[in-house]
Amino acid sequence: LGVLAKGAPAMVQAVDLQGNRAGSMALAESSSSSGEVMETRGGGLGGIDVPLMLYFLFWYVGNYMYNITNKLALKAAGGKVGFPMAISSLQLFVGAIYATFLWIAPDARSRPTVTMEDLLKMLPVAFCFMGAHSASVFAMGAGAVSFAQIVKAAEPAFAAVLAQFVYGKKISKAKWMCLPIVIGGVILASVKELDFAVSALVSACIANMFAAVKGNENKKLMETEGLKDRMGSIGNQFALTTILAFLFSIPVVLFKEGSRLGEFVEVAKTTPAIWTNIVASGLWFYGYNELATMTLKKTGAVTQSVANTAKRVIVIVGVALVLGESLDPMKLLGCSIGIGGVFLYSIIDNLVKSE
Repeated sequence: LGVLAKGAPAMVQAVDLQGNRAGSMALAESSSSSGEVMETRGGGLGGIDVPLMLYFLFWYVGNYMYNITNKLALKAAGGKVGFPMAISSLQLFVGAIYATFLWIAPDARSRPTVTMEDLLKMLPVAFCFMGAHSASVFAMGAGAVSFAQIVKAAEPAFAAVLAQFVYGKKISKAKWMCLPIVIGGVILASVKELDFAVSALVSACIANMFAAVKGNENKKLMETEGLKDRMGSIGNQFALTTILAFLFSIPVVLFKEGSRLGEFVEVAKTTPAIWTNIVASGLWFYGYNELATMTLKKTGAVTQSVANTAKRVIVIVGVALVLGESLDPMKLLGCSIGIGGVFLYSIIDNLVKSE
């Protein structure tokens, strides 16, 4: 994490289509002070858990910057008719390189001692991780980032159906009653979406399905005896998942865009915004996902729900403003209802129990 915090400012600034840097003032301020604050490991300041607050800060900033740099890379490469699969695969490749670097660099991160059997058991999780990421990139390339994020907020609906009917885990009636709120919000947000595309809606739904399966498969994976000890850390688990996901993405790229890869290389050579934002988005994607896992491990269920809800609002509104996407009142209403439904879904069982 220390390496990530220190290295991020120099490597991951966004570049617009004209090649100008699109840095964030807030990012610069947070980055300049990160070196000092990260020294207070595990400590508190007036009862405040400073490291946890920093986790939240970099998680939010990372997610926000990933969405911007990812969209800029997609736009520079042709937008809807560009190369979303190649871009999503290269983002995973960047993360894989960074993870490998942390294992090689002195005193950065200890290597895992997993067996071949452990890696084979990780394949379903890695495949679903690749599928969820690639489908999300497709959705953001086909339509507005804010719209894709609103649809992705409906992931609990997919998770509930899978848990109940595929994995045999009972979902409470209270949670089922929350799902129409979530789905209704997504529908309302779609009605006035100026950049609406069926492909964006379908891709975001596919991403939700992959993410829901990944969550269930990951729970099964972590029940493997001794696996946590062999992994060594959350960071190692995410690193291995990213590397395997990248390997899974290669045949998909060749199948989907293989005949056009020469064209992609030529465009990238003459358009710095493509490769610069691919590297940036790859680093942001890897960093914010690992930080999110660390953050959620240190918090309770209600805090997690509030954090995820706040993150979605910040990303949807912030990215829409920066990229000039529509914020129609009906879209905002649908967004509020959908995200509110997700938050209610996350805490409803605790509310019912307390009564």
